[in-house]
Amino acid sequence: MFSPSAPPSARIAAVLNTMQPAERRVAELIVGSADAVVEWTAQELADRAGVGRATVVRTCQSVGYRGYPQLRVALAAELGSAPGEDAVDHGSGVLGRMRGEIVRLASSLPALTSLLDAEAVADAVRLAASSRRLLVLANGLSSPIASDLAMRLTAAGRPAEFIADAIAQQIAARHLTADDACLVISGSGANEASLRVATAAARGGARVIALTSFASSPLTEVATHSLVIAPSGVSFREELQHASRVAYLVFAEVFSAAVTAERGGDAVRARAHALEVVSDNLGEGAGES
Repeated sequence: MFSPSAPPSARIAAVLNTMQPAERRVAELIVGSADAVVEWTAQELADRAGVGRATVVRTCQSVGYRGYPQLRVALAAELGSAPGEDAVDHGSGVLGRMRGEIVRLASSLPALTSLLDAEAVADAVRLAASSRRLLVLANGLSSPIASDLAMRLTAAGRPAEFIADAIAQQIAARHLTADDACLVISGSGANEASLRVATAAARGGARVIALTSFASSPLTEVATHSLVIAPSGVSFREELQHASRVAYLVFAEVFSAAVTAERGGDAVRARAHALEVVSDNLGEGAGES
């Protein structure tokens, strides 16, 4: 289910929404007190979470480890690879806080692909490159990402449709057939409007590609291909508070590049045409200081 390189925090964030309350308490304590957890025994962690030792073991197994010793080793490795932000002075005031936040986000990006399955990614790229019709749809905070991805794909000669209105999305998705594909972006995997879109697309036989942060969700149950993006926050709680979509923007760009490469010569010619259009729309003073 998880790549061996996926760190504990990313694994926990991907499945936390499916855990039982007792296991969720253990998982949240692991992420929230990682430095201390590395030093605790399984029984100490169980006592602090208010659960039995068996619950600690089940929690570890839920995120892909044989038991608590293996999770401790992985957690220590993740902590050891984290940059020492406390030693860096980003400056005072608003700009200093902005610099610190940028460093925090940048440090989380290497783990972006840690939850992705290589075969699922390759299949999704081929599907996006070859389907007769491709819809790229989302709602809420994910909408700008879907719009950006659709534009990038279209510029590369892979026409992709983005529709803003939720009902119009469902109508368009319902018209799809087995020759088509629908890429649905939803961080939570539980957005009601996006679920209706995915269900409508699947009803007509279209392949549904889900781009989400949770390995198990209503959206992944409908999708034929699930691409799970590790949250950009260093903890699940931060992901909920910030609702950052930086990781999605980065992945949309590299996914578009992968589809472009899959299309070969056709994409090269399409990009040349797109650059001609851009050039024609530049004013005389463009690029001048």
